[in-house]
Amino acid sequence: MKTQTTVQQQPAVNASSPLVQVSGALTAIIVFILLAAWLAKRFGFAGKTSAAKGLKVSASCNLGPRERVVVIDVEDARLVLGVTASQITHLHTLPPAPVSPDAEPVEQVDFQSLMKNLLIRNGKA
Repeated sequence: MKTQTTVQQQPAVNASSPLVQVSGALTAIIVFILLAAWLAKRFGFAGKTSAAKGLKVSASCNLGPRERVVVIDVEDARLVLGVTASQITHLHTLPPAPVSPDAEPVEQVDFQSLMKNLLIRNGKA
């Protein structure tokens, strides 16, 4: 006696199932967050720390794989420092950098004017 039975195989995961939709949305959100964090780190959108308000690195020169000489602008002087992996050494103190009269401060641009300029440049306005 032979009995034939047919077994219909169901797909393991249905593309329209809620589990697949939720998993896809969650994956897209995680990728978006990681991409936004990378862009913020890459382009420096993170705010400056309050500890570095009065300090500015104006020049730097590598002397070796872990050694460098840097010039730091402080409020009333410029410091020449030797920096290694284990220590920082004060090499020299320079007078403050002269302020050039033709140096114009950078104008703060608001979002609205920036968008207008972009639209005019692309010919969409």
